[in-house]
Amino acid sequence: MPARRTGMRMSSTVTPVMIMHMATIMIMVTIIITIMAIIITTMTIMAVTIITAIPMLMAANEPSRGDAFGGMTDAELAALYRLMTWLSPAFPVGGFSYSSGIEWAVEAQDITDAPSLKGWLAAMLTDGSGFCDAAFLAQAHRGVEADDLRALQETAELAAAFVPSRERQLETSSQGRAFIEIARAAWNCAPLDRALASCAGPIVYPVAVGIVSAAHAIPLAPALHAFLHALVSNWISAGSRLIPIGQTDSQRVLAALEVDVAATARRAISATSDDLGSATFRADLASLRHETQYTRLFRS
Repeated sequence: MPARRTGMRMSSTVTPVMIMHMATIMIMVTIIITIMAIIITTMTIMAVTIITAIPMLMAANEPSRGDAFGGMTDAELAALYRLMTWLSPAFPVGGFSYSSGIEWAVEAQDITDAPSLKGWLAAMLTDGSGFCDAAFLAQAHRGVEADDLRALQETAELAAAFVPSRERQLETSSQGRAFIEIARAAWNCAPLDRALASCAGPIVYPVAVGIVSAAHAIPLAPALHAFLHALVSNWISAGSRLIPIGQTDSQRVLAALEVDVAATARRAISATSDDLGSATFRADLASLRHETQYTRLFRS
């Protein structure tokens, strides 16, 4: 008989255990691929967001070349700079030397604290010298702006004659002269020279401010508001030293007069000579009696 080959054959049968192992491996590979895809997608989104956001943040932090400072032009920025300078307490017109009669009102006990100071100043502002000065400023400004030098001369003369006492005349004419001299020394211009050449006699403070601001093409509305703010601030400064009251109360008075300043500016900007007038007899009397006051700190 032919010899039989004997030996072991390797089994090619796939068992259930092997199938389970293979399935587990495939699931793990799928999970790993999915996680990697999520990570790559997330990183891509973050990169795109950062690339987009950085120029936007830089643009927001940098002043716009075409619309700098909220749309203010170079001329408007120059006007703001000059108004802040000219009507600052640091501008050397000597305003700190005058109280506009407030010193006598304190001695007479018409003004004794912050509320009574506020009431006195509100009356002076809306029905007294504050409104009249603002109206003269507006008329002088319009005279220069329209190149109506005759009207400017008439405004200057009327404003000088409108002051109720000798000390108030000294106060407003001295400040007006100092304001013009310093403005011409530092910010002179041809329209200013032309306007001043038409004025004979003393130029009171509000007329001086109107002339200089108009000569430099500063609009009337901001010039009026800045002037009235400076006027009220000087009055409050005098009151704070005379009563006395503290810095916080002084600022409360200034804040309380904000509405009165705005209302006075609105009235003055459209006022004519027929609208001029004062109803603050007690304040005018204070400026008259200050001339003979026995002891005093201020020149008016």
